Amino acid sequence: MAEYDVAIIGGGPGGYVAAIRAAQLGLKTALIEKERIGGVCLNWGCIPSKALLYNAELVRLFRRSQEFGISHDNLRVDLAAAIDRSRQVVDRMVSGVEFLLQKNKVDVIKGAGTLKSKSEVAVEPEGRVVEADNVIIASGGFARTLPGMQIDGRTVITSREALKLREAPESIAIVGGGPIGVEFAYVYSSYGARVTIIEMLGHLLPLEDEDVSRQLERSFKQQGIGYMTRVALREMRVVDGKAQLAVSSDGRDQELTADKALIAIGFGGNSDGLGLDAVGVATERGFVQVDDRMKTSVDGVYAIGDVTGKLMLAHVASDQGVTAVEGIAGLDPPKPDYAKMPRCTYCRPQVASCGLTEKQAREQGYQVKTGRFPFRANGKALASADTDGFVKVVAESDYGRVLGVHIVGPEATDLIAEAALALGMESTVGDVSRTVHAHPTLSEAVKEAALAAEGKAVHFWSEPSRGEAT
Repeated sequence: MAEYDVAIIGGGPGGYVAAIRAAQLGLKTALIEKERIGGVCLNWGCIPSKALLYNAELVRLFRRSQEFGISHDNLRVDLAAAIDRSRQVVDRMVSGVEFLLQKNKVDVIKGAGTLKSKSEVAVEPEGRVVEADNVIIASGGFARTLPGMQIDGRTVITSREALKLREAPESIAIVGGGPIGVEFAYVYSSYGARVTIIEMLGHLLPLEDEDVSRQLERSFKQQGIGYMTRVALREMRVVDGKAQLAVSSDGRDQELTADKALIAIGFGGNSDGLGLDAVGVATERGFVQVDDRMKTSVDGVYAIGDVTGKLMLAHVASDQGVTAVEGIAGLDPPKPDYAKMPRCTYCRPQVASCGLTEKQAREQGYQVKTGRFPFRANGKALASADTDGFVKVVAESDYGRVLGVHIVGPEATDLIAEAALALGMESTVGDVSRTVHAHPTLSEAVKEAALAAEGKAVHFWSEPSRGEAT
């Protein structure tokens, strides 16, 4: 008989949530982690970066304090203090998770786990072998780089080094205009750095609805955050302690020089060194292949989180972890619907979305109507002097079923929860618009966008666009 019902390799948001849920279900559980509990998200990603982003938001607010009748002299900002605060937040979060694991009687084993067989995990450097009826791989991901690009951790850095940088550089080039790139662009610009984002595709946040991406670009331009799109990075080298980047766009070559270069082009799956090949676990481009119950090609071996490459977000990993352990326990959890899961970016203005973009909906053959409502027409946004952006609802024309919701603006990452519920419940724009929203709140913008999709917006007038309800 195996020592454990479940052994989990990796203690990030997927692994530790899976461990706690498994324990709740009465499964004897081991969690194997080689570094700190919490993985990249709690230690070097989601949590510390959001602490820095809040600091950056406060800095921006102080700089415009005269709008609110507040004067100050000799404003000083200290990125090092912000870094220290972010590490305190991390320590508190990690301690909290460790406490929960202890209370749920999860055995936390320190070390690097490697599959010795489908039911045995070797833990180094201790040399212990953990036996379990089921193994869950939750090994996370790593920051990708470009071929031939040398990360030295000083001039050319990844997000991990960026979260330790105690002084804002005078200038920084950020390679990649996805969520990580635009978030750090906002932070460093707030602390006085001259920022240039280099994005190969046509827009910042290229996976978002194009209307949202264009709005973010307008907002960044107003904030003095530089960006270049449809640009290829041909070469980067370090000369005299500075990054020199050779880029090309529309056949024109250009040289850029910056004090720092941040590589923010996404993540790969941490599947190397886990013994997957020897056991027969199928991978593709470094990502472990799983079905809708998180099962791999080997019976009794599961994978969750970034290592699956499905949707590389912490809350997705947590949901996958619950799906895996509930299946192991004999329950019938719902299948993950990645298209309906919220996607969030925490720069200012914030960006959040779930479901299909307008372009995706049309490409999939839907007859589409859309509704938009700007935050400049929202009372709470006006009162807070935070009016950049809008809410956009994408709906199916005939019956009004909500297909996607896209928000750029204040607290978008919190507002998106209502949209995720609407998609999960297969709600219509009528369901959303008839729901009473408290006044004055930012959430009223979601209701008004749903009304706009029906041609009934109350607090904003616009001519119905082609394909929209009249």
